[in-house]
Amino acid sequence: MPLLGFGVAYGYGGNYVNPSIATKPCVLEAFKAGYRHIDTAQVYSNEAEVGQAFRASGLKREDVFITTKIYSSSHGYHSTIGAVSSSLARIGLEYIDLYLIHDPSSGSSGRLATYQALLDLQKQGRIRSVGVSNYGVKHLEEITQAGHPLPSVNQIELHPFCQQKEIVSYCEANSIAVQAYCPIIRGKLDDPTILEVAKKYEKDPAQILLRWSLQRGFIPLPRSSKPGRINSNARLYDFELTGEDMAKLDILDRGKAGSISWNPIDAA
Repeated sequence: MPLLGFGVAYGYGGNYVNPSIATKPCVLEAFKAGYRHIDTAQVYSNEAEVGQAFRASGLKREDVFITTKIYSSSHGYHSTIGAVSSSLARIGLEYIDLYLIHDPSSGSSGRLATYQALLDLQKQGRIRSVGVSNYGVKHLEEITQAGHPLPSVNQIELHPFCQQKEIVSYCEANSIAVQAYCPIIRGKLDDPTILEVAKKYEKDPAQILLRWSLQRGFIPLPRSSKPGRINSNARLYDFELTGEDMAKLDILDRGKAGSISWNPIDAA
């Protein structure tokens, strides 16, 4: 799994753009910039456009990592089987590299039935890896209590203002890779600490935040519809933050109060 992904949740959050229009050209630009990991979801309404971009790119299937997700409204064993079939048809692939449960909001029975379906589809080769998103520790422990293997990935909101340390520690202790959505903190790029660090390295604030995420061992998933930003967000490997500067960013943590997204980690 590539250590940097490109998110395509264009219909959500700030700076809304039409996903059916933006997705294909933006994913193609991301491929040109060097991204090889694309993160979509059924609820983003652009799985088909991701597939179109992949086919237009000329890249080999084995060189591209595709993630998609099933939303809580589609949870359940049989509905999950159908949802995965629909994702494969829309994207136009024989298999999906990583399939995530998008959120834990359907309740224990819905989550576990969905997870079982994904495990069965993994055995069939239609999914390479099974993961979750927005799962708190109790949701992860629920999986082991049901006798299932833990997911390969937990995708959660992560940035200096919302570090979700309990979840991250649990994932690290149990070899669950942590993906970071909202890694660039929409609306907070003018924070004085972030600007100070950016000035020191002669980088833009987004690059500083993405570098922080990489150095914390996360897999950041930046999103943009602007070609210049898509490219600059990928230029992260010619500098490294010092321990002192990492610590300056670390102390910005406000726990869940620092969240800028829905972050349903406390769902029953």
